[in-house]
Amino acid sequence: MNVDEDLNWTWAAFDQLSNHQVHDLLQLRTDIFVVEQRCAYPEVDGADPFSWHLLGTGVNGQLIAYARVIPPKEGAPVIIGRVVVRQEHRGKGAGHRLMERCMQEIRDQFGRVPIRLSAQAHLTRYYEAYGFVRSGPEYPWDGIPHVDMVISATA
Repeated sequence: MNVDEDLNWTWAAFDQLSNHQVHDLLQLRTDIFVVEQRCAYPEVDGADPFSWHLLGTGVNGQLIAYARVIPPKEGAPVIIGRVVVRQEHRGKGAGHRLMERCMQEIRDQFGRVPIRLSAQAHLTRYYEAYGFVRSGPEYPWDGIPHVDMVISATA
């Protein structure tokens, strides 16, 4: 059995997360975005306390997949960010289940609202599979090519 098929999902506001969950999500994000991708940047950026967090844990309690959702304000779109899957679980479907669940949680929480994300350029096709379209040119962000992508409110 593929462990990625047995993910347990938690959708929570920051103040609903346990200390261990906060530790695990910050550790996973740092392990991938700072260490693996060799980007020295402020991973703890001040957005977590007012964001929603989607955590996918394995049967052993290990955090495998994660995404952060910044709620819409004053007509701005919802922002999905910090989308990450633990390295040894990539290519096994956990990322797709993460995005499917993330999109569903956004619809349940906020309705059919516009959604924006900044995708690493090599992942453009991945996000297009969920209805995202490029909304601007490629640009460097912490040394990695990115593109802005959006889904309209009617998607």
